[in-house]
Parts: sequence; structure tokens; C-alpha cells
Amino acid sequence: MSFRPIRALLAAIVIFLFAAPAFAQNPYVVADVQTGAVLDHNRAFKRWYAASVTKIMTARLAFKAIRSGELSMKSPVRMTARAAKEPPSKMGYKVGTVLTMENALKIMLVKSANDVAMAVGEAVAGSEMEFVAAMNEEARAIGMTDTIYANPNGLPGGTQYTTARDQAILAVRTRRDFPDYAGFFDLEAIDTGGHVIPNYNILLGRFAGADGMKTGYVCASGFNLAASATRDGRTVVAIVLGAPSQNERADLAADLLARGFATDPAGKPTLWTLEPYGDNRMQVANIRNDICTQAAQKARYDGRDFDGKLVYRSSYLHPMNRAPVAVAVGTGGATGPAAANTLVADVPVPTPRPDDAPQVALTTPAQDQDQEEITSQLRGTPAPGIPVPTPRPSI
Repeated sequence: MSFRPIRALLAAIVIFLFAAPAFAQNPYVVADVQTGAVLDHNRAFKRWYAASVTKIMTARLAFKAIRSGELSMKSPVRMTARAAKEPPSKMGYKVGTVLTMENALKIMLVKSANDVAMAVGEAVAGSEMEFVAAMNEEARAIGMTDTIYANPNGLPGGTQYTTARDQAILAVRTRRDFPDYAGFFDLEAIDTGGHVIPNYNILLGRFAGADGMKTGYVCASGFNLAASATRDGRTVVAIVLGAPSQNERADLAADLLARGFATDPAGKPTLWTLEPYGDNRMQVANIRNDICTQAAQKARYDGRDFDGKLVYRSSYLHPMNRAPVAVAVGTGGATGPAAANTLVADVPVPTPRPDDAPQVALTTPAQDQDQEEITSQLRGTPAPGIPVPTPRPSI
């Protein structure tokens, strides 16, 4: 007797119970990149934690520095003591390790490595403080009126928040302003030398035309996703905040992108003209008790059937029946210019000082144990006011 029909039925029931009710509450925005037209939206102005979607802004500022000629893709990104202390997800490189900017960006956007994101920020601006100031200045410059950044990686700490509408602006402007670097958001996997790390963005290789951009997750935010896809020369982005699992954020994003491609942008409000709405939108949502309690983690459906294969609710997602395409990354090879105030092991250089100046003792912190951003990997699937960065826990 075959149990496969029973398994399929049970899997469908689980998907319905855990996926369907969540979508009505998710903040989301779907936008046309060329026109900025808002094709669909829900709770677009509700303040939310961005988590690692923050790294789109970190990459944007790196692209700006490269385009201006201040840095290049071969510029050094050095692992400082400050960067090495960041909690997982991380690469765990030793203090003093040097990467090229190109490899650092690939690692940051695929692995979502918090230590590398911090090192990128320091390489671009010289220090975390200077980089955070630049992040907030850039946000205002492109029209993100309801976002505060506190660090380059999106980890909890200080006063920081965003909205689905602001993240859509960031995605649209980044795709428009830096088309030559769009490929950084489209990487299916990286190969660190025999170890292949897949992208957390499930849409890549599974949704027709998917080409970016970035995932994010902390307990307080739930599972976030900035997704993009291009078909027949038209690019659409979908921002999903607060999904209960990585599989469900992909399902919703796929449905939203498909709906976006079927929607005519003519006559729609733009991201910059959409009127704010929503009760209690100024209060930052914290869904930690829905995401990271013991009961929630135990009940969470990870999107797999009884044979360990990913099961999709969205009819627009299809299995990747091949290994993800991985690009090689590694350390060393930095031959490009460094920012004038770049840190080396947390000591600014060049820094002229008298001969009798006290020497700075450098210490290497113990490396945090490396772990993935999310425990369920794709196994078997081929405002004004700049906050002061503060120490933050790993959650």
C-alpha cells in the first residue's frame, strides 16, 4: 500500500493551516521599477525592523564609492576586531583577514554575513559611526522618509526601523541607479573553497525571471524579503515584511510579483506620492513572541514534505531540479585603493602621532560559532537623528 497520497494530503493541510492566515497581516508593497508605480500594497507605512534587508543600503553605498572612483572592486575590506565581534550569521574570519570589495559584497549578499557587512561599512566610510551617518543621509536623499539605520547589517540595537514603502524605494532606486551591479543580488550561491552556501532567497532559480534582492530575519521582524524579477524588459519588486517562515515569505513574494506583472502601472500612485495610512503605524512592530517562542518554533512549518523536499503554496514557484550556480569567493587579492580613513584592526591609518604616544594593544576576540541566518537550509534542493551604535545581542 502506498502512503504517498496520504502524505501529500497531510502536507497540503499543514500548508493551509500555517500559511494562509498570515498573509493578511503582512506589510507588503509591489512596485514597477521603471515608473515607481505602486502596483499593490498592504500596511505599507507600518514601521518594522528591516533585519538583513538593511544590507541593500550597505551595498548601495559601496557601489556609490566605487562609481565615484574612491574605491574599486579590488579595494581591501579588512576584518577588524569590531567587525569580528558581530554575532551570526557570519563568516568567522580572523582579525586582519583581507578580502576584495567584490568578494565581500558577494559574501554579504548571499551568506548575509554580519561580520563582513560591518567590515564593508568600515572600508567604505572608515568607521561604523561614519557609515551609519552616510546610510541615513542616503535614505533621506532618495526619499526614504520613515527609516532609521543604526548599523550596516540590521542586527538589533539602538533605535532603528523602516517600512515596506521605504524598502520598495530603496529597491527601486538601487535597481535604477546601479544597473551594472544588479548581478550581485542575483547570485544563487557562493563557493568558499569546497563549501557551497546557497542564497536564502528561495525565488532565485524557482520563480520565472527572479533576479534578486535580499532576505532578512531577526526574531522581532520575522522573515523579510525584498524580491525582484524581470520579464520582457520590465522589472518589478516586491517587499514582504514579517512572514512566519522563509518558505511563506517566498510564497507571498512570488504571488505578489506575478500579480505585479499582470498589473498596468498607468494611473497608479508612485512610491513618492502614495499617501500615508494605517492605525498605529508610528509604533514599531515587534513580533518576537509570534516567531521565537519555544511553542512558535516547534509549530513552525519549514516548507518541506515528508520526503524532505520543499513544498510551495504558490503556483508560481517551481522546484530547482539542479544544483544552484555557485560563484567562487575567497580572501586576499586586494590591490585597489582604500578609503583615506580606513581602519586597520580598529586603529585609524594613517594617523600621525608623537613619538611618545602610547601604543595600542590589539586583541583578537574569540570567534562566535558560525551558524546560518535561518536553521532550515535548502537541504537536498539542487529621519533625522543618527543613533549611536550600541552593543547588541544575537537573536
